[in-house]
Amino acid sequence: MSEVVAAVRERAARTPADRERLADLLRAVAICLVVLGHWLAISVTYEDGRLSGRNALTDLAWAHPVTWLFQVMPVFFVVGGYANSASLRSYQARGGGSTEWLLIRTDRLLRPVTALFVVVPGAALLARLAGVPSDVVGTATWLASIPLWFMLAYLAMVVLTPWMYTLQTRAGLWVPGVMVACVGIADLLRLGFGLPYVGESTYLIGWLAVHQVGMCWRDGLLPTRRAWLLAWTAGSAAALVLLTTVGPYEVRMVGGNTNPPSLVLLVLAATQIGLVLLIRPAAARWLARLGPWTVVVAVNSVVLTVFVWHMTAAAVAGAIVYPTGLMAQPSVDSAAWLSWRVPWLASAAVVLLGLVAVFGRIELRRPELVPMPPGRARTALVGLGVLGVLGGLMGVALAGRDYHGPGGLPPAAVLAYLAGAAALRAARTSRTSYPGRS
Repeated sequence: MSEVVAAVRERAARTPADRERLADLLRAVAICLVVLGHWLAISVTYEDGRLSGRNALTDLAWAHPVTWLFQVMPVFFVVGGYANSASLRSYQARGGGSTEWLLIRTDRLLRPVTALFVVVPGAALLARLAGVPSDVVGTATWLASIPLWFMLAYLAMVVLTPWMYTLQTRAGLWVPGVMVACVGIADLLRLGFGLPYVGESTYLIGWLAVHQVGMCWRDGLLPTRRAWLLAWTAGSAAALVLLTTVGPYEVRMVGGNTNPPSLVLLVLAATQIGLVLLIRPAAARWLARLGPWTVVVAVNSVVLTVFVWHMTAAAVAGAIVYPTGLMAQPSVDSAAWLSWRVPWLASAAVVLLGLVAVFGRIELRRPELVPMPPGRARTALVGLGVLGVLGGLMGVALAGRDYHGPGGLPPAAVLAYLAGAAALRAARTSRTSYPGRS
């Protein structure tokens, strides 16, 4: 542990002065808010020997505006666009190619996910052998897999970055502008004319638009004058209010407005981006101090592990504190239920800290990789690996909360992901350093 602390301090101390530290802070804050929001919204019950749970937001209408504060995935995608384009530019400037950059960029991203794909099915199999009912195992594994929808979307952004950044250098702000217009048209067809399936396209286009804005930020295309930023933020906030009161969109930013990503979600993203740019000067001064910056570096060193395992932590905590009677079960939307959120958050946090202590090392380490000479075979292997990983993630994301076999998760999806991850690992070249990592 002392070695890890020392390494974090050393990394913080040698951070280049020109690094956009606000992006790292936003990544850490966004993931922490997502974890907190998910845990707050879980309503767990234990009755007649059966453990179950649901989303408490269905009973908490007063809390729907609060989801505007916790829906920070747009911030994460903006930061992703900034970091991915910065990393790609840095790597290309050193003479590297897009394929090798993709292998390097997906290395840390996939390691925590791969651990989940191995551990969760194994735990589910042991639970079934111990006599746990199949529906309980199915619900638990589904809960643990919830973060994978985000990993699917974000990995798609990483894969598309080389092409999207080339387009970005030619068309600038027109790229996200056209994407936002496409999302608006899809919403019109879906909500106005009731056409089915058109909204499915926005799962890619919507998040890609936000990711692209991050690239624009990195290239200095976003406004910096305070007057412009105030107008941008106030205007988008006003549009957000109108769209959710007079317009056709619901107030809650978790659920319908994100499933699929809608125009109002992009307006929320615009409001958040405006606020981010407004606080940027003050944040830069604060993050220039070694103490705050070291904390940010420490959180970011295991941020993917925290995100990937936080719903597993909730499932484990629920299985411990509710059947044993340690946690009361007052009715949702009562003062007692709200007060019991505090010990619930504490119990989930304790479990998550344990999981991070065990699995965080996977994200921290840089393992020896199997060398493979460049060429068409390597490129083909990368393509197959990407398809396997994306296909496996999509299979799990679309599977639902049913029981899908001894491992809980759909076996074909698990095998596809693991085969894809293995192919990408085999395609990586051995390196002692990772150029271009941001």
